[in-house]
Amino acid sequence: MIKIKKMLALATCALMATSIFTGCAKSSGDSGSKGGAPTTLTWYAIGEEPKDLDKVLAEANKYLEEKINANIDMKFIGFGDYNQKMSVIINSGEDYDLAFTCSWAGDYLGNSRKGAFLALDDYLNSDAGKELKDTVDPRFWEGATIDGKIYGVPNQKELGVAPMWVFTKEYVDKYNIPYQDIHSLEDLEPWLKVIKENEPDVTPLYITKGFSYTVFFDQLVDPVGVEINDDSLTIKNMFETNEMKKSLETLRRYYKAGYINADAATAQDDKAVKRFVSKGDGQPYADTLWSKSLNYPVVSSPIDDTVITNGSTTGSLIAVSSNSKNKDKAFEFLSLLNTDEYLRNLINYGVEGVHYEKVDSEHIKILNPDQKNYDVPYFSLGNLFITYKLENEPDTKWDDFQDFNNKAKVSPALGFKFDSSSVSTEIAAINNVLEEFKATIYSGSVDIDEYLGKLNSKLKEQGIDKVIAEMQKQVDAWKANK
Repeated sequence: MIKIKKMLALATCALMATSIFTGCAKSSGDSGSKGGAPTTLTWYAIGEEPKDLDKVLAEANKYLEEKINANIDMKFIGFGDYNQKMSVIINSGEDYDLAFTCSWAGDYLGNSRKGAFLALDDYLNSDAGKELKDTVDPRFWEGATIDGKIYGVPNQKELGVAPMWVFTKEYVDKYNIPYQDIHSLEDLEPWLKVIKENEPDVTPLYITKGFSYTVFFDQLVDPVGVEINDDSLTIKNMFETNEMKKSLETLRRYYKAGYINADAATAQDDKAVKRFVSKGDGQPYADTLWSKSLNYPVVSSPIDDTVITNGSTTGSLIAVSSNSKNKDKAFEFLSLLNTDEYLRNLINYGVEGVHYEKVDSEHIKILNPDQKNYDVPYFSLGNLFITYKLENEPDTKWDDFQDFNNKAKVSPALGFKFDSSSVSTEIAAINNVLEEFKATIYSGSVDIDEYLGKLNSKLKEQGIDKVIAEMQKQVDAWKANK
């Protein structure tokens, strides 16, 4: 792992012009050479579009024209809609350049294998790609490797999955709630009751479309994988486990008691909604970021151990479309985004003097109310380790992230990559079933015995047992060769 100081030093170096990518994607048809019109790169990003996006892009594009003679056109798609909309974009053959992708949105594994994303190895192994490759933790590159090739640039961040409960501090203080002792879903119950009875305008447990409770499971292909503590690597349908049924029954009980918002199955995250607790995937100092995003203080507690899974090592990447007409320039932009401190912080925090101001060379102060006009998912937009620290965050923040990554528990299936080619039809059908059922069943708004039975019956109809059998065969072979 390259040291933080070295990364910051790397960020000051300008990238070389497009012509340096000799031998890489020569047929990409890039425009935007020095002296010509800038190349405009279309970039699909996850999250709600911020109000001040145009203001930030104007500044970014001035800088990008000077550095690499390019512009970016960012198009945001909400978390709940990203899978479906990106699937349509990819399957239609749309000409775009860059897209967020991962294990839980944008189907990094599936889209890479079907040729939707460009293999980046030639770029990364060139002289011009060395800076980017050296900047990102080797474990992220290992996670991004599929059948010997890399199809996306990992956004360097926390390496493991750290599910957390995120509590509004106002209510924690008011009712003297021992939030640090609250871990399981069931631990929440007495405090949800307190909030329900005493705070009629507050949602006790706020759930939105996209919520899941899979802390016990490593999904290798949704919803198939292994339980985190199962060293035998027995492949299961997550929705047939006792642990999942127990969690869903608890959510159902909470919904019937009025602890969960009525629109949980369809809700997009509305920061104006007063809530006592919600679920988030955390990392060191996540409370500070969540507090900034929500505009009020929050505190958190871990739901379970931090675990490094196949999914978490591919938890956030940016891929280049194999249909892009600007492949060289797209990679050049990705290199700059991940190594250039000015650009990365502009995309992350917005415009200095408008959305934030510097406290010192490494720390910034968010300027309210303008900050709320540019609020984006930091983890999805490149290398976090070269972003500024907020004013109340320690100098050691990124060193602490490294320590966090090094101490995480490891899934027994880490390193296994499922070849789904023989069951691709079944997986597509399974995904359609999940799209129909998942948000509803996680919301608690339906009878679990009835709907869990319907879900599993439909999954069997669409061939989930075939997927399980094929995965078990591959896992057994992988385990034998470890």
